[in-house]
Amino acid sequence: MSTYDKSMALTGEPPKSLSISQKIATLLGLSGLGILLLAIFNVNFPNKSLWLTLSLSAIAIGIIWFSWDAYTNKLPGIKNDGVWFKSISSRGLWGWVAGLSLTGFYIVLYFYPEYLGLVSDGNNKGLIALFDPLSILLNGNPASQWFVYGTLYTVAILAFGIKFLWKYRHNRYERLRTVSVMFFQTAFAFIIPELMARLNGHEVLNGGSLPYYDLKNIWPLNYYNFESYRIKAFLSSGDIGFALLIFAILSIFVITPILTYKYGKRWYCSWVCGCGGLAETAGDSFRQLSDKSIKAWKIERWVVHSVVVFVTLMTTAVIYSYLGTDTSKYWLTKSAFLIGVAVLLTLVFGWVMIFKREQLQKDAQYGAIGYFVIIIALIGFHFFSGEGQVFLFKSETLRKSYSFLIGSIFSGVIGTGFYPIFGSRVWCRFGCPMAAILGFQQKLFSKFRITTNGGQCISCGNCSTYCEMGIDVRAYAQKGENIVRASCVGCGICSAVCPRGVLKLENGPLEGRIDSNQVLLGNDVDLMTLVNKK
Repeated sequence: MSTYDKSMALTGEPPKSLSISQKIATLLGLSGLGILLLAIFNVNFPNKSLWLTLSLSAIAIGIIWFSWDAYTNKLPGIKNDGVWFKSISSRGLWGWVAGLSLTGFYIVLYFYPEYLGLVSDGNNKGLIALFDPLSILLNGNPASQWFVYGTLYTVAILAFGIKFLWKYRHNRYERLRTVSVMFFQTAFAFIIPELMARLNGHEVLNGGSLPYYDLKNIWPLNYYNFESYRIKAFLSSGDIGFALLIFAILSIFVITPILTYKYGKRWYCSWVCGCGGLAETAGDSFRQLSDKSIKAWKIERWVVHSVVVFVTLMTTAVIYSYLGTDTSKYWLTKSAFLIGVAVLLTLVFGWVMIFKREQLQKDAQYGAIGYFVIIIALIGFHFFSGEGQVFLFKSETLRKSYSFLIGSIFSGVIGTGFYPIFGSRVWCRFGCPMAAILGFQQKLFSKFRITTNGGQCISCGNCSTYCEMGIDVRAYAQKGENIVRASCVGCGICSAVCPRGVLKLENGPLEGRIDSNQVLLGNDVDLMTLVNKK
């Protein structure tokens, strides 16, 4: 006799206790974490390669086994049953425990790596020593705290990526972009940079070297890319290094705008970026925790664009600090560089305010003017700067401040450590300068939008609940209005969880992309005018 449940309930299934398989899978995953924890407490494993393999395999297999049991026997479709009833995904006790544990790990990783076993003038100990065999295999050097982090980061994206693929197997778009972030993290962010380091001094390079470079990291996300030591590393690596430097510059001014114009910021934030990849896979269970209030939206706009201003000033200051003043030696002097930056910013600002100001709300217009005045004024202050200084500050001070506040505290400690508290995209929403710049481009000249069929919307609220960027998608859907927001990363979850097929991700013509007058709310629309336009 069949026991298949043919429930027609719109609210999904109630929360269930873990099955036997899920309990065994959880125990297996925890045993893998237990090995890492023992290593932190300086347990000396005799065969580090074997124990590291057992640990990482146990963690990955535990996650995959748990996911398989949770989703394989269910019909394809929306799979968010009971998230508000589970302590870990509803800011309950286990959510806070997970958040504080992750935050503690990030604090130790960034600021106290010696507690993980890092030894600067000898053999590593503890957890980092456990990863030495894998590090030596890939790059020929003992492990660092960043290698340990990169390995765990990659394992998390791969294992939770498989979970995500099973969960959203009914949606082709979700499958494609998940495979994409898994590939880019594994190949471009982990394996290729490590192999580049291993090739240093190799006969293939005729004894030369290669800079350690994650090809998918683009300024301003890799804010350090134009510091003097990085530039020297590029130029000392011969033609390959020079090509990488040119690629880094083209990525900013050519590749990024073109791809954003065609596909929106999703090409990077949801298909390539490692931060987005971790948020979408390991952070999927916490996406509903993002704050949807108007207050959070206003804070988001001011904070993230302030970060962009900060990173622009910081990068300008760093490049300025190692340029000269003698035009007979090199044409790009301190003054020429700052004038070039001022001209570029003026052109961008002028284009926005002349041709695109109607797409910006009043506070955005005032903010743009204010930020522009601040940047240009500070550039003007360079005449008062002493040696090694710009904007009346030491460039090194600006760099260290940004590295500590944004690069460490925001992106790591808060951005990832607080997944179970603030949601999975808190870094992307409030702190990522790359997301802000791509959002600026997406809002003003991209073909990307999410179209809505308001007549089919039943106001279930799934789309708004599971939007990790805090967008009230339902408000747009109810009005049949295109969703064009700078913060939207195009993850497509709103469309995937919609039971009526109301939402669709599209790349269409720019005309009529942002036009709220077409929303049929009352007497403010001339229906015949709309008909004649068709």
